[in-house]
Amino acid sequence: MRLALLAAALLSTAAVAAAQTPPQVAMEPANRWHEKAREIYARTIAFETVQGRNQSPQMAEYLMAEFRAAGFTDVVVQRHDETGALILRWPAARPSGRRPILLMGHMDVVEARREDWSRAPFELQEADGYFYGRGVLDNKQGVVGVTAALLRLRAEGFQPDREIIVLFTGDEETSGNGADLAAGTWLRDANIEYALNSDAGGGAYLADGTALGFGIQTAEKIYQSFTFTATNPGGHSSRPRPDNAIYDLSRTLQRLEAHRFEPRMNDTTRAMLTHRLETAEPPLAAAIRRWLADPEDGEAADIIEATPTEVGLTRTRCVATMLAGGHAENALPQMARATVNCRIFPGVDPASVLSTLRELARPDNVTVEPVDIARPSDASPLREDVLAAYTDSIRARHPDVAIVPDMSTGATDGLYFRTRGVPVYGVGGVWIVVPADERAHGRDERLPTRAFYENVDHWTDMIRRLAGPAG
Repeated sequence: MRLALLAAALLSTAAVAAAQTPPQVAMEPANRWHEKAREIYARTIAFETVQGRNQSPQMAEYLMAEFRAAGFTDVVVQRHDETGALILRWPAARPSGRRPILLMGHMDVVEARREDWSRAPFELQEADGYFYGRGVLDNKQGVVGVTAALLRLRAEGFQPDREIIVLFTGDEETSGNGADLAAGTWLRDANIEYALNSDAGGGAYLADGTALGFGIQTAEKIYQSFTFTATNPGGHSSRPRPDNAIYDLSRTLQRLEAHRFEPRMNDTTRAMLTHRLETAEPPLAAAIRRWLADPEDGEAADIIEATPTEVGLTRTRCVATMLAGGHAENALPQMARATVNCRIFPGVDPASVLSTLRELARPDNVTVEPVDIARPSDASPLREDVLAAYTDSIRARHPDVAIVPDMSTGATDGLYFRTRGVPVYGVGGVWIVVPADERAHGRDERLPTRAFYENVDHWTDMIRRLAGPAG
């Protein structure tokens, strides 16, 4: 899902790249490590790691056996909440004094029903240059890319000069408890310098071969939902009251729709919008220049936010997503309730958002309560070493393609580490052809075979660069 959202952002910011021939999506395994990666891919797709019958613990046990067979000794499966997570630690062979790095991915996927798909969703299939199956994109390709890269590096005698830690969770698509437990308990004392997340970043092409670029995720919005509830004594529908729970709630939601939070900017969104200037139409380009010069220029931010491809980049956004009310067609409603989902800009205090929402609801006596605990996380600083490693690895396979810092309007397991002060970077190396391949969480999810094999090599390069003596 993150790659689909990133593709939309890249589409809005892309300058036409040098490559103008359609990307060749098909690729056969080029070496035994590609073959091994495909073997692991097939095995992991077959695990139905979905809510209600989550086989993430079984998938983790399988991966643990692969790692141990390769000579990794510190590998465990942490079971929790009817799922599980895998944690691997590869100690530094020649300690340099540099702190550990964390490699992240998630094993769970969203539900896929056989009757909804044109092929079996939990069976890796290959056709017309694509791999098909639930999770081939989100996010088993990331898990396999990291796994295959580590197996290869170990076999080739690679000696890390810093500890490498791996975390594969089993509930990113649902509760996120695995990442929360890892950040707060299991790896609390690991002294991690930064994390590399396989569930974010990546690239996109148009069908005509236009390269839209690759994004490196350095920030993500906070996910927070709230309930808006209007109550009323009710009565018989034949005798309407001057007050009505449904009408009260609807007026509050109209105020919410019209409200705009204060604009905000960080290094990531500044870099994104600076790049956007290369392709923006004149009115939008003028607004971007105004806002880059003065981040408090709310009018300029509003113009940017009104552009469909830039929605969510300038501020916190809240939107009603669910609605319920009334108990009988011939009775006045005693309760009307809406769920409002907010994507809070990094660095904004969720308590201030709650306060604003309550002010919007006060004229109609609508109560506002948070659904769960928000987890604030600031944007990660743009590290030169990570950005250089990512740029060099991507351009080794996609010369001259644009590399753009990205802020996700969605959320990943990375937020649980960012909120505890660990910088996280979405540095996935896969790419898709848009819009045809934007199928994460949807029917017939697929990934170009070339993108899969390139991603294995990409993670090998990234780990060697950032955890090796020359890193």
